[in-house]
Amino acid sequence: MLGFVEEPEKVRLALSPIRRQLLDLLREPSSATQLAAALELPRQRVNYHLRELEKAGLVELVEERQRRGFTERILRASAATLVVDPAVMGRAFSTIQDQYAAEHLVEVAAGTVRDVARMQSKADAAGKRLLTFTLEAEVRFAEPGDVHRFTDALTEAIRRTVEEFDTDGGRPYRLIAGGHPASRRTDDVAKDTGETS
Repeated sequence: MLGFVEEPEKVRLALSPIRRQLLDLLREPSSATQLAAALELPRQRVNYHLRELEKAGLVELVEERQRRGFTERILRASAATLVVDPAVMGRAFSTIQDQYAAEHLVEVAAGTVRDVARMQSKADAAGKRLLTFTLEAEVRFAEPGDVHRFTDALTEAIRRTVEEFDTDGGRPYRLIAGGHPASRRTDDVAKDTGETS
């Protein structure tokens, strides 16, 4: 079954990584508890996203089951496949793209924390050292468009470096590069707002 989406808000709701995963899993009826286990996420967080998807009409209630003093809600995606009206994408894409990028960065960062913490725990238990590396830098862009040019240049530099070191049969490492506005320091905020301590 196809679902034709022509409302920008529905497109925005469906595009975040976690909600796309939920909609994919909900091709088959499932509960928040089952989904939370499948995605290894807290049930409260999954419930929040399910409520938003349900309010938008992208998820529907199939049945309610009584389970040891509480009601378990079984949900499924309203459509097996979402087809987005191209006109909607034209009107709303810039806003969606910005939000999606920020949410995607958060999801990747959270996944990295989860994976490294697990591996560190296993390494500690085995009395071994987990070999990782971290690169941090701050760059000041004069114009918003410089971000895209910087990203293109960084991508090419990483591609060349990966080609130099990548070895068949070697131990795979995951490299993540992301950028976000730097948090303002307290003294900078005071200067901007005219506040003094």
